[in-house]
Amino acid sequence: MTPRITGRRSLLERRFQLSARNTTPRREVLGGITTFLTMAYILFVNPAILGAGEQGLPFAQVLTVTALVAGVMTIAMGLVANYPFAIAAGLGLNAVVAFQLVGAQGLSYPEAMGVVLTEGAILTVLVLTGFREAVLNAIPLELKKAIGAGIGLFITIIGFANSGIVVPGAEGSLLALGDLDSTRIAVFVVGLLLTAVLVARRVAGALLIGIVSTTGLAIVVNLLAGGELWAEVGPETAQVPAQIVALPDFTLLGALSFGYPAKLGILAAVLAVFTLLLADFFDTMGTAIALGNEGGFLDERGRLPRMDRVLVVDALGAVAGGAASASSATTYIESASGIESGARTGLASVVTGLLFLAALLLSPLAGVIPPEATAPALILVGFLMLSVTRDLPWDDHTVAIPAFLTLVVMPFTFSITDGIGAGFVSYTVIKLASGRIRDIHWMMALSSFFFLLYFSLEPLRRLGALW
Repeated sequence: MTPRITGRRSLLERRFQLSARNTTPRREVLGGITTFLTMAYILFVNPAILGAGEQGLPFAQVLTVTALVAGVMTIAMGLVANYPFAIAAGLGLNAVVAFQLVGAQGLSYPEAMGVVLTEGAILTVLVLTGFREAVLNAIPLELKKAIGAGIGLFITIIGFANSGIVVPGAEGSLLALGDLDSTRIAVFVVGLLLTAVLVARRVAGALLIGIVSTTGLAIVVNLLAGGELWAEVGPETAQVPAQIVALPDFTLLGALSFGYPAKLGILAAVLAVFTLLLADFFDTMGTAIALGNEGGFLDERGRLPRMDRVLVVDALGAVAGGAASASSATTYIESASGIESGARTGLASVVTGLLFLAALLLSPLAGVIPPEATAPALILVGFLMLSVTRDLPWDDHTVAIPAFLTLVVMPFTFSITDGIGAGFVSYTVIKLASGRIRDIHWMMALSSFFFLLYFSLEPLRRLGALW
């Protein structure tokens, strides 16, 4: 038995360089499980978004392709890039597909997925030519840190929204407190305090323990309340599962069409692809930098080694998402929960990916986890990611103001892309107005121009509609 175990460890060591990353197989497995549990909500949120409206896709079919794409591409990320980064259908990107391409522009879902696949193919070419990474390396280090911190605030908002603590406001207010009398919010509060104590005491696997414990509490509370507290989330949520295995439905695989130019017209079709491309282009770059900073992977210049591999796998995730009708798949900031639990190599991603593939058959188990159980993990990861703001040069306003705008626009607009765009454009304009043109890399200026175009798309559409 001993030689076999030693050989297995040696294989893992050679493939994932565990010793060089100061980690162990146990930490990687723990981190991979933590990331999966933190991301498992996408198995049910993505079907809910793509299932909205009269043309909505069937829930079970979307769940199947969501799990399939996430599993395959996350494993690919682990094997190709050797980072603990997970991939799944991108929030925000799926909303563009459902509410803009299908809802507003009248495309069918197969046609909308054709737009997604086209965007992914273009993105892959940009990566293979080195253009995407060159743009990333042109971003000032201070803005990279601001991007990471801004994403931390972004997922904190997601956590509070998932918990029900924060809800859309009424009578002119933007946000408001949720129903604090709710039993579900009480479960979240207990979970948040428990997880915060575990993190503060630096308990190994604190986020995982918090998610599992809060889920257990939710099941008990739900049973005592008659089993209806989480009925609106899903029939299996916070319930003892009625069945363990459910057969996957692969009907949506390959159900796409490239007929969108004929329906939209050439100009509108180009704008549709460009909008999705620009959002995907910068979301992943910001996410990868934030995760790299969290895991200590960045070099002294704030660059992520082997970024080209990360970007290639991520771009192919968009292609896979379109081909499978799961919407564009992208690198997930929730991977930070696994990193915080100790994950440092692609072995954790392989574990996360295998769990997503298992969810093809075990979706009733994945559906047990309520949003109130993952919300504390998201909030505390946001806290940890915000710590880099202490390194920002707050006395240099030509950098600090763009960094600040990056920080606040992301959560306030609920868009990572808008936050990055606000930072880029303000940085370029302020540096130019201050006579410090040499501080602006030409790619930074070019990116700012494209962001200006991106921000102008909707006003131009409205102007065109008026005329």
